[in-house]
Amino acid sequence: MDPVLLSFSNAPLLFTGVMLLKILITFSVLLGIVAYATWVERKVIGHMQTRLGPMETGWHGLLQPIADGLKLFFKEDIIPSEASKFSFVLAPVMILVPALITIAVVPFGPDLIIAGYIIPQQVTDLNIGILFVLAMAGLGVYGIVLAGWSSNSKYSLLGGIRSTAQIISYELAAGLSIVAVFMLSETLSLRGLVEAQMLPLSGVAGFLSFLPEWIPNWYVFSQPVAFVLFVICAMAEINRTPFDLPEAETELVSGFCTEYSSMKYAMFFMAEYANMVVISAIAVTLFLGGWDGPFPGAVNLLGKIFGFMFFFIWIRATWPRVRYDQLMFMGWKVFLPLALANIMLTGLVVVLLQ
Repeated sequence: MDPVLLSFSNAPLLFTGVMLLKILITFSVLLGIVAYATWVERKVIGHMQTRLGPMETGWHGLLQPIADGLKLFFKEDIIPSEASKFSFVLAPVMILVPALITIAVVPFGPDLIIAGYIIPQQVTDLNIGILFVLAMAGLGVYGIVLAGWSSNSKYSLLGGIRSTAQIISYELAAGLSIVAVFMLSETLSLRGLVEAQMLPLSGVAGFLSFLPEWIPNWYVFSQPVAFVLFVICAMAEINRTPFDLPEAETELVSGFCTEYSSMKYAMFFMAEYANMVVISAIAVTLFLGGWDGPFPGAVNLLGKIFGFMFFFIWIRATWPRVRYDQLMFMGWKVFLPLALANIMLTGLVVVLLQ
């Protein structure tokens, strides 16, 4: 008997149990990576700047994230007397939740066949998965704006306003940069995008057939401009250096989260690192073949994600923050026209090859 896709209709109890297990594993791994991404960033930047980074709490500071979490959890939670209290409390949640649930549509490996059932290594496979990712990315800005406005502080408000303009500008360029990938794959499903990159070079991507057989058929080779644009715009969307203008602690005290303390303050940074993991996973899935590689699926995916995260940390250690006028200039007058030109060029290639 051929295996069938596990669903609620053919095995409701098993399906529910498997879904709960996948959710538990996915979010546990994500939160673990988020916690230790702070330690990795401090250690990597420390060594790049001829320092040691955290060393005191545990061996080479390995217990530092746990100590920081306990400290923030038990720290006094202060809400400014003039703040809009409901919005003030809601803002960190609105930033963190979209960052966490986006990982649900990322595929971690090929389908598993267990007891005659096909079980996807993915929490859920939406046929418009990438649109879901873009929608969740757009929701994050509401939390930042709400945090700045509800704090009733001039510095927080400036950070929130900066973020609005920045994320709208770069989200547009990031969304347009990956349209060319959809034109090649003819699917919006992230699983479909990975599977399309595992097929032999043919059709639109056939013009790359001169490449050696050992080079994988990933879209980074057929869409290098889209790849570079997406990575740069993604850094701006998640407020990573050199595009960390919304926070800009050296200019705006701490930007939109100036008035926050305790776990509410920690949630902003959890969201930043969760976004870094998710954006790395999306970039890997769109351009670097997702789980495709020489090792088991999840190992390949995690290795590529960690490579991207190291790149983001490296940029932070070496690149100075851009000015706000430079940020807007690049977003609207450089990246957006380049993304549109790449779409037109890809469309021309598609028409000529068909």
